[in-house]
Amino acid sequence: MRILGIETSCDETAAAVVTDAGAGSARILAHTVRAQLAEHAPYGGVVPEIAARAHLDFLDDVIRATLAAAGLGLGDLDGIAATAGPGLIGGVMVGATTAKALSLVSRLPFMAVNHLEAHALTVRLTDDVPFPYLLLLISGGHCQLLIVEGVGRYVRLGTTIDDAVGEAFDKTAKLLGLGHPGGPAVERAAASGDPERFSLPRPMVGRPGCDFSFSGLKTAVRQACAGLAPDDGQAIHDLAASFQQAVADSLADRCRRAADIFRERCPGGRHLVVAGGVAANGAIRAALSAVAARAGLALAAPPPALCTDNGAMVAWAGLERLRLGLVDPLDFAARPRWPLDAAAPKAAFAGVKA
Repeated sequence: MRILGIETSCDETAAAVVTDAGAGSARILAHTVRAQLAEHAPYGGVVPEIAARAHLDFLDDVIRATLAAAGLGLGDLDGIAATAGPGLIGGVMVGATTAKALSLVSRLPFMAVNHLEAHALTVRLTDDVPFPYLLLLISGGHCQLLIVEGVGRYVRLGTTIDDAVGEAFDKTAKLLGLGHPGGPAVERAAASGDPERFSLPRPMVGRPGCDFSFSGLKTAVRQACAGLAPDDGQAIHDLAASFQQAVADSLADRCRRAADIFRERCPGGRHLVVAGGVAANGAIRAALSAVAARAGLALAAPPPALCTDNGAMVAWAGLERLRLGLVDPLDFAARPRWPLDAAAPKAAFAGVKA
């Protein structure tokens, strides 16, 4: 099968074509990403209205370029997939509506893809990881631990009670004057910093359960920034490194607890998977590799280029769904929120029981 995937949930306008003939033959035939860094840089973050307009401007050309690179026309495809949520609803609607129009004129099946599921399944495109596996999904808008039992089958073990880890990276980068996007900027600054210089909290470490919290860590970084000497340039690098280490320690602690639950519930499971934009961070990968080794699991992660939002993950999720006959009608409504585990209780906020 050959599937076109469209991704417009945030500030990357992306499209890709993937194919799979079975027996580990999955391939990306073409992949195009048009980032919007210049459009959002003046504001220090993503502006939803600007992102939606940019998707309108870029998407047609991105799709044309992707099909040309793959050497295919619409008639050569087996289906069209698009992110239909969760995400910035204006952008989601641009991509989903475009995919529906292409589906209508080409009479190809349409697959409405959950953006989180696309991240969750990417490792099956790149590494052919079998079900079930334990997933740490970390991005600008999400921070969750889930057991992935199969396509459309997820059990959430933990989630953030306040902020997503990627949002904490972005806020830290802004406080330190490192620019946008924040994750790569903090990692670059941390490379020449001392992670022991600043004593920052490790939110939720040692507490029961698998939930996360990052608002207190962000506050601690802001307070540390306020005390920096104007002529201490090295302090920026040291604070970035201290923040990054605090995040890695917090994620590792939560994953250790989740791994115990996963091994008990899924004795045949062999992998800890990390996905989402923050999964590209090398320090976090190193911390999780140690956790996986102690738990007797193999750490699997997509290459960094497929950790951030991209069309290949959407195309692959669409392909997995089409193989199971999971096709969606053209009146499928875009969703700003779309949990993977609809049965999971709402997250408890700090100091409040679930």
